[in-house]
This record gives sequence, C-alpha cells and structure tokens, in this order.
Amino acid sequence: MSKNFDVVVIGGGPGGYIAAIRAAQLGFNTACIDEWKNEKGGPAPGGTCTNVGCIPSKALLQSSEHYEHASHGFAEHGIEVKGLGLNLEKMLGRKNTVVKQNNDGILYLFKKNKVSFFHGRGSFVKGDANGYEIKVAGAAEETITAKHVIVATGSNARALPGAEFDEKLILSNTGALSITEVPKKLGVIGAGVIGLEMGSVWRRLGAEVTVLEALADLPGCSGRADRQGSPEAADQARPGREPGCEDRRHQGWARTAFPSNTPMPRATPTPANSTS
Repeated sequence: MSKNFDVVVIGGGPGGYIAAIRAAQLGFNTACIDEWKNEKGGPAPGGTCTNVGCIPSKALLQSSEHYEHASHGFAEHGIEVKGLGLNLEKMLGRKNTVVKQNNDGILYLFKKNKVSFFHGRGSFVKGDANGYEIKVAGAAEETITAKHVIVATGSNARALPGAEFDEKLILSNTGALSITEVPKKLGVIGAGVIGLEMGSVWRRLGAEVTVLEALADLPGCSGRADRQGSPEAADQARPGREPGCEDRRHQGWARTAFPSNTPMPRATPTPANSTS
C-alpha cells in the first residue's frame, strides 16, 4: 500500500468518508484514517452516525414500531396477537447487524473507489511546504505523508457537570442504544433528533419517558417545520415533557403515561431510573 498521498482524510464519518471517496473520484491518490472499532476489534467506519447515532437509532425505531403495532395497533384491524413477548437481546442484535452492514458497505466503497484505508488513530507529526507527515496508531504503527489533509474527526456527547456518563444510569447516545433491560422510567435531557428518537424507542417498549427541554419548541425540528410539526410529533410520541429547564442543573424526571386524548400536562417530578 502506498504511503504517499495527495489527500488524507482523518475521520471516517459521514463527512470524512464521503470526502475521501469524492477526492478519489476526482483523481487524487487518497487515504482515510479512522479508529472506530466494532465488537471484535475490527474497523467500523461511518462515525457516530453509523455506529451510535442515525443508523442504530433508526433500526431500533423500526423494531419498536413493529412491537407497538403488535401490542396496540393490530387489534383495531381485527388482528389478535396472543402471547406477545419482547426479546430485547435479539432486537439489539439486529441493530448491531444493521450497523455492521453499513460499516462493510463503506469499506466496499473505499475499495471500489481505490481509497486506501488505515485503521487507527491519526495524528500530525510535522508539516512543511511539501505537505504533512501523519502517524497512524493502530494494530501496527505506521507513518504516511499527504500534500493535503482533511480533518473530519466529529464530536462526542457532552456530559453535564456533576452528571458524568456511566452508561448505566446516566447514558450518552452510546449507552441509550444498548440498554439491556427496558427501564420503568426514563428521562431524556434535550429534545434533539437523537433524544426524541431514543425516547420514542423506549416508550414504545414500555418505559415511561419524560423529555426535558429548555426551549419552547422541539429542537429536533426547525423553522416552519418546527412550528407545524411539534404538536403532531408531541402527540405521536406522547412522552411527559417538562419545558423550561434553563438553570443548567438538569435532573431526570418521569411521569406515568397519560392517554393520547388528554392535554399534555407538566410532568410531576419523580426521579427517573435512567437519563439520556
């Protein structure tokens, strides 16, 4: 494998791997460095979106929707389901399979477009007028050079002061996608896309979910879509919702689920089993 490249992309998320593929398509000798590992220690390109964000979240949304239809919706159509059960381990296993399929798909696209892939952590060693020297710390440490470098390292979930993630009771998006038992009560701090999706998944599976959000509208939507979509989204998800948490000392609360034909009240503060 060549060690001298026109373009090196550090980070294999949606920004990074697409940039690498496009650079290769334009004729540049291109490499992509990504350190994400799967459960077996193998490469798992795709970044947060593929591994602990959009893709696994959508997989669980689909599975939980099927469960909700079977437990509530089928009866309206004259379909009776007896002995309905939830195999959460299998549901999470399917989610992991979907993630791996996407990881493998990205690796295939790298190969198809002749992008050299390095599994490890990339860091700058030095740079001069001729380009940059980059160290790749992986299973075997190696050094490559690049005329141009694209840094697409993404971001991590931010913990609140005094409420660091233990991925057991206080969860980041990573932990929220791998809960091994449906919590009785779940508080979700932040009504962004991932927060609302995770709240929807665990509510469908039986948790009592409360979303805490400082803004009056749902940040998971925006602009005109927010104003038009928020009531419908709130009615569909039906979590308890406690707005106005502006003091930066958020706590997780939960309430008993309420019927869909009643107005959404303010949540009664009771400690949640888990927060995300």
